[in-house]
Amino acid sequence: MYDNASAPTAPASPTPLTLLGLGAMGAALARTWLAAGHPLTVWNRSPGRSAELALRGARVADSAAEAVAASPLVVTCLLDDASVREALADADLTGKDLVDLTTSTPAESRARAAWAAGRGARFLDGGIMAVPPMIGAPGAGGYILYSGPRALFDQHRDVLGVPAETRYAGEDFGLAALYDVALLSAMTAMFAGARHAFALVEGAGIDRKEFGGLVAGWLTAMAPATAAYGDPAAPEDTTSPAVVEAGDAALLRTAREQGVDTALLEAAAGSVTGL
Repeated sequence: MYDNASAPTAPASPTPLTLLGLGAMGAALARTWLAAGHPLTVWNRSPGRSAELALRGARVADSAAEAVAASPLVVTCLLDDASVREALADADLTGKDLVDLTTSTPAESRARAAWAAGRGARFLDGGIMAVPPMIGAPGAGGYILYSGPRALFDQHRDVLGVPAETRYAGEDFGLAALYDVALLSAMTAMFAGARHAFALVEGAGIDRKEFGGLVAGWLTAMAPATAAYGDPAAPEDTTSPAVVEAGDAALLRTAREQGVDTALLEAAAGSVTGL
């Protein structure tokens, strides 16, 4: 189980680091490290994205290999696992500490750790549970999960905690990715459910903004109940199977009446039955 390791903090002395990838998330990470006084070298495949950061004090490298050479701590925040491999193909990773914040699968993260070790680097995997506006915003609810050697995480915990709260998932390199994707899967299903709800009321003359508030309020009220899925001691659901079946049938009939695809409801009913 993950360890809520630290809240955002500013290290006693600035730590130089390199960041590869300046998309919306990478740029947000870069701004927080620069604002905290860390010497930062950046690289991005599209050079134009680095101009703003250069004005803030970042050193802009002409290549990923040059950026890696500039710092002992290297952070990647790229599109996917293949992008990480491509960006680092010509870099000398000997003696480097590589922290990969790119969304990946658990198996990809474990393979990347072995790949990094073969290149002479120590490795931490990370999963960002935040959107860019949450980065550098204490209290916004965002955090970053990390997995890999605890000693390596502890060594860099202060600088990694600058953009967002850090949570240590465990020694298994794939755990941060597993938590990340599991939580994103729950989020994806929630958004799909919200879109389904809006599709049901489409054309009914309902104020969409008002209805949106109802959806958000209802989901917020129901969200705490999801924790029961992970609690073996939680009270058993005593709802009659007949009541559940009748409720599910009403959801399906309504969707058909409104001309809305029922695939989402059918999949959700099957997953609940499978529990």
